[in-house]
Amino acid sequence: MSRITRKELKTDKVALEIEHGITFFEEHKQEISRYGTIAVAAAVLIFGYTVYSRHEHTAREQALASAIRVQEAPVGAPGNGALSFTSQEQKDTEALRAFTDVQTRYSGSEEGQIAQYYLASIKADQGKLAEAEKLYADVAERGNKHYSSLSKYSLAQIYFADGRDAQGEKTLRELIDNPTEFVSKQQATITLARFLAPKKPAEARKLLEPLRTEPGAVSQIALSLIGELK
Repeated sequence: MSRITRKELKTDKVALEIEHGITFFEEHKQEISRYGTIAVAAAVLIFGYTVYSRHEHTAREQALASAIRVQEAPVGAPGNGALSFTSQEQKDTEALRAFTDVQTRYSGSEEGQIAQYYLASIKADQGKLAEAEKLYADVAERGNKHYSSLSKYSLAQIYFADGRDAQGEKTLRELIDNPTEFVSKQQATITLARFLAPKKPAEARKLLEPLRTEPGAVSQIALSLIGELK
């Protein structure tokens, strides 16, 4: 999925990133249903390495930046001496080690929260939804409002993938009512509408209609989804 940014959904670029994330989920719905894997904000990655590479002033930030480098490293032949892994399994093993180290050493800090979010995301991508849910839930409860909203957004997707539609809908509606810089009202609305569309098309349309007049790609996404409704 695409990366969640710090900015609210106000630009075409961000809106298109969300559309790509929705498309990814739609294209992999069968695999998600069959294997329990889920393209949650896990693959979404809160910050990229570039954010921290500019502010590596503390041990916590350096440790987190190193872990993020692992997570963003490619699988395959290395290029220009850059970090890479021969398999996804090898990469996941190293990423889990790195983020667990950050979470353990800096528990309670912002970096510790981010590391735990990444750990949950990797677990979710591996299909270990119960473990991922526990980690996300902890960040949702104890993290600051930004990381809490990200974790709730990921939890909602797990709930829907696991058949707990009512819980998923409730969680996304809470995010719609309480948006943050990391999860905007428009983003949560589009995601909820996408999930509701197959079973509650009228409710999905009700959510999408106000977005028809939003500037840029947001309205395009809303119109596209409305056109797909029964």
